[in-house]
Amino acid sequence: MADENPIESKDFWHADWGFVVIVTMMAAGVFAGTSMYYNFGVGAFNEVAIVAMLKAGIEGGSYGAAAAFGASFLFARILEGSLVGILDLGGSILTGIGIGIPAILLSMGFKPLVSNFGLALLTGAIIGLIIGLIIFFVRKYTVGQSQATFGADVMMGAGNQTGRFLGPLIILSAVSASIPIGIGSTIGAALFYAWKKPIPGGAIIGAMVMGFFFPIGLK
Repeated sequence: MADENPIESKDFWHADWGFVVIVTMMAAGVFAGTSMYYNFGVGAFNEVAIVAMLKAGIEGGSYGAAAAFGASFLFARILEGSLVGILDLGGSILTGIGIGIPAILLSMGFKPLVSNFGLALLTGAIIGLIIGLIIFFVRKYTVGQSQATFGADVMMGAGNQTGRFLGPLIILSAVSASIPIGIGSTIGAALFYAWKKPIPGGAIIGAMVMGFFFPIGLK
């Protein structure tokens, strides 16, 4: 934050406000990509396992897993970025803004903000602007005032640790639905764990596969 070089401080790539602009543009693009996925089934920016959570919500109407998983990443990454100075794009932009926030909006009934491409661009830009400003001001008035990290090193990877707790919850939900779906969810989670991928994604995919072969009859 210190203006040691007056030339660099005026350059976009070295100015603090340049970071806010870049985060705004990236968030707009990622959120718009999710809008394309919602409408056409292609365009989401993330790993297959994580996008599968949003897909499960779109097809089944329950966005709890995607919302909780994405929101936990976003919260941890904003705090981490503010205090450490490193913004994890995968956890904050791709997972948080691309999966978590759309899932939350859809669960609350704000479908046009995701389904309409123009509104999705605007919504993503606003969200990115807010996140960029939060990180900018927190760093300026906390870390920028001293040499302390305020314990931010503890937050490194907190989003990953939080997301791991969702796997067992998803498996329990699948087991309560039916035994075959529970078995599929367990196998999927085990495979993803072996591949060092997010367990919730494997649990959801496994449940969906077994649910296809052993569907639950609606009364």
